[in-house]
Amino acid sequence: MSKLAPVWSKVTDLEVTHGKGSWVFTTDGEEYLDFAAGIAVVSTGHSHPKVVEAISTQAGRFIHAQVNTYRHDLLEPLAEKLDTITPPSINSFFYSNSGAEITEASVKLAKQATQRPNIIVFNGSFHGRTHLTMAMTTSKTIYRAGHAPLPAGIFPAAFPDLSGVPADKHDWVVDHCLELLDYLLKSQTAPEETAAMILEPVLGEGGYIPAPARFIEGVVERCRAHGILFIADEVQSGFGRTGKMFAVEHYNIEPDIICMAKGIASGFPFSALGARADLTAKWPPGSHGGTYGGNPIGCAAALATIDILTAPGFLDNVNARGEQLREGLHSINQDHGGFTDIRGLGLMNGVQFEQPARVAAIIKHALTESRVILMNAGTYGNVIRFMPPLVVTADEIDTVLGAIRSAMKATA
Repeated sequence: MSKLAPVWSKVTDLEVTHGKGSWVFTTDGEEYLDFAAGIAVVSTGHSHPKVVEAISTQAGRFIHAQVNTYRHDLLEPLAEKLDTITPPSINSFFYSNSGAEITEASVKLAKQATQRPNIIVFNGSFHGRTHLTMAMTTSKTIYRAGHAPLPAGIFPAAFPDLSGVPADKHDWVVDHCLELLDYLLKSQTAPEETAAMILEPVLGEGGYIPAPARFIEGVVERCRAHGILFIADEVQSGFGRTGKMFAVEHYNIEPDIICMAKGIASGFPFSALGARADLTAKWPPGSHGGTYGGNPIGCAAALATIDILTAPGFLDNVNARGEQLREGLHSINQDHGGFTDIRGLGLMNGVQFEQPARVAAIIKHALTESRVILMNAGTYGNVIRFMPPLVVTADEIDTVLGAIRSAMKATA
C-alpha cells in the first residue's frame, strides 16, 4: 500500500527513472515521448546538460542562501537577465517558488500599490491552488470544490472563447465581453475599488485558448483609463512557449506586473514576479517574502535556461515545430474529422473535440500504442493540449502526429 496521499490526480500509471530531452524512461525499460513536459515546465527538455551543469556547480557553492539573511551572488545577475527579456515596462523583480505563490504575490503587490481591495479575473482562468488563487480560478470546479469559503474580493469577467464561432461573429463576441466587463465595473466592483485585472494571454487549464488581440487591447485600455493595474499571468505561456519569450509580445502590450514560473528554470521549482519599479517601491519591506525565494540553485537553473532559450535560432525552431504540428493536425482533421477547433501559438497548442470521452480514448490509445504522453484541458475536458519541451525535433512532432492519426482511426 502506497504511503503517498491519494490527492494527486494521475495522467498515467508510469513509474519513471530518468528523462532526456523530450523522452522519459520507465522502471521497466520503456521510453515515452513526453508531450506533457511536466505541464509545460521542462522548457529545455529533461536534464539539459547546460542546466544540469549549472545546478551541479551551484550545489557545490550554496544549496540554500536565505535572501533575508544575506544576498548571494546570483540574485542580481538573474534580475539583470530578466530585465533584458521582459517587456520594457518591467524593471523590478521578486522571486518565489511556484506559479501560485507568484500569482498571489502579484495580487498583494497590486493591493499595496493601489490601496484598492478587489481583483478582476476572467472565465476559464487558472491561477493556482492556494486559497486566494483558488478564488481566482474559474476553469474547473474540481480546483475549488470542498475548500470554501474562499477569499472575497474576486470578480470573474467574461472571456471571449471564439472556438466554433463563425469568423464574421468574432468582433461581436469580443465587443460583448468588453461590454460585460464595463457592466461589471458599474455593477459589482467600482474602478476606484479595483486594484488589478489579471489575465492569461493564452488560457492554460481553460483550454489553450489565445485571447483575441482586440479583447486584450480593450482590457488594457480600461485599466489605463481607471488606474487599474494590468497583470499578465505568463506562468504557463512564458519563456518561449508561444514562440516569443512572453505571450504579451504577440499583442504589443506592456503589463504593469508579469507572473513567471514553469519554464523559467527547466523544472527546478522557481518563480519570479516582474513589475514596474514605481510599484514595487510601494511594497513595504517585510510585508511579503518567503524562506526559499531566490534559492541559489533555482537562480542558476534560471540563468542557464534563459541562455538556452535566447540562443540564436532557438525560438525560430519553436515556431517552426508549432507550425509543423498545427499543419499536421489540420491534415488529420481533413482525413478523419472530429476536431472542432485547432488553435495555438508556438508550442502551446490545443485540439478541441465535442466530447471529453473521445479525448480520453485518444490519449489512452496514444499512450498505449505509440508511447506518447498527452494531457487534456478545458472546462469540459474536451481539449488535447500539446506542450512538448521546446527542444522537440521535427521527427518527434511527426511521431506524435502519427500517434494521433492512429488513435483517430482506432476510436472512430
